Amino acid sequence: MALHRGNSEAPDERDGGRRLAVNPIYGEANPAAGMTEAPPTHRLPDSPMSPSTAYQLVHDELMLDGNSRLNLATFVTTWMEPEASLLMAECRDKNMIDKDEYPRTAELERRCVAMLADLWNAPDPSAAVGCSTTGSSEACMLAGLALKRRWTARNADRYPSPEARPNLVMGVNVQVCWEKFCTFWEVEARLVPMEGERFHLDPQAAAELCDENTIGVVGILGSTFDGSYEPIADLCAALDALQERTGLDIPVHVDGASGAMVAPFLDEDLVWDFRLPRVASINTSGHKYGLVYPGVGWALWRDKEALPEELVFRVNYLGGDMPTFALNFSRPGAQVVAQYYSFLRLGRDGYRAVQQAARDVAGRVAGAVEKLGDFRLLTRGDQLPVFAFTTASDVTRFDVFDVSRRLREAGWLVPAYTFPPNREDLSVLRVVCRNGFSEDLADLFVDDLRRSLADLRRQPHPLTHDKGAATGFHH
Repeated sequence: MALHRGNSEAPDERDGGRRLAVNPIYGEANPAAGMTEAPPTHRLPDSPMSPSTAYQLVHDELMLDGNSRLNLATFVTTWMEPEASLLMAECRDKNMIDKDEYPRTAELERRCVAMLADLWNAPDPSAAVGCSTTGSSEACMLAGLALKRRWTARNADRYPSPEARPNLVMGVNVQVCWEKFCTFWEVEARLVPMEGERFHLDPQAAAELCDENTIGVVGILGSTFDGSYEPIADLCAALDALQERTGLDIPVHVDGASGAMVAPFLDEDLVWDFRLPRVASINTSGHKYGLVYPGVGWALWRDKEALPEELVFRVNYLGGDMPTFALNFSRPGAQVVAQYYSFLRLGRDGYRAVQQAARDVAGRVAGAVEKLGDFRLLTRGDQLPVFAFTTASDVTRFDVFDVSRRLREAGWLVPAYTFPPNREDLSVLRVVCRNGFSEDLADLFVDDLRRSLADLRRQPHPLTHDKGAATGFHH
């Protein structure tokens, strides 16, 4: 709710019908001449106000938000260097789409694409194509569209028809953007369920769901549910065997929203990228482990053949001929500039150091949580710097939702959520360790968790009545 009530809104009976006023010092230099009533919140005010007053009103309301640095739910970057913030401020008025007006910003985007193509071992980085997006969700939409268009071209003799409904195979643990893609572009989602202690896609099960209408298979390098990598190389091998048996040639898209900016630096021997011929495209979130404030993502294809030409629009805009294949049009160039700054500032060794520090902190906190004795670890942060844990089998007085609420009282935002089919019986907590979540903060977190257990252990039973309403997992 708003901190203030406006003239058009009903007086608060608790205040005797008196309308609440704004601090008069927010107004002019003379407090007696300052504001006496708050502006409306759901319609435009009748008159303007001073910038300092408007700032203070908005600032005060935002104080009720959580502290982003203590948000262990989000993968999104919550800290950058002041120099990066300064560059972003200098570029926030530049429209990324106006490449003719801002050629240097466009050049920095091109350089970032080339750097990522090299990082992900494209056969010919100079021939790889890609673009910046507003985040991984847009990048996934573009990759999915490319898969569908390639499939459509191969099946032009029978599509569209009732017998040729395109489908996309993926694990049930995919991010919701893939469900949106399938809904928006009329693609059947074929989901591989979780089984037992396997919390992501099984390569053989994925291959068995493929048929002549499959546009592709999505593999996730870093599941948001538990931080684990899906076995991309094994997935490609299973699809290779499928092609040998049936002739079906199914491409793979790697959703590397987080892992594509972790594995190249910490798991160099892991083969998951364009070294696998079946991998047609990769996306990542620059605003996650790419270390940039939201929102920037990247979509890359191994070569021009992987991105159908009809998806590339050549626009004569403001005097320039401009190829574009992003879904969005106008957006600020600030995040792209910040991404280039991060690449330039850190280099491979710098990214390696930052991601290793995050993984070290994740492993340390996971070990400390396990030693408390009340929890069982599902993952340990040794892939993504992320780990998930649930209550131990002998814990009956509280559940993960109780723990999440207690931690929120101390300022920590730790999501509690139930897993999808076939593991709806499993509810977990997840901790995301990012750059800026230092060992000192990690120790404070463990101390607060330990203190909360003293009260939780005295509860007669879990206090959660509706797990669906209690979940803190939305992304």
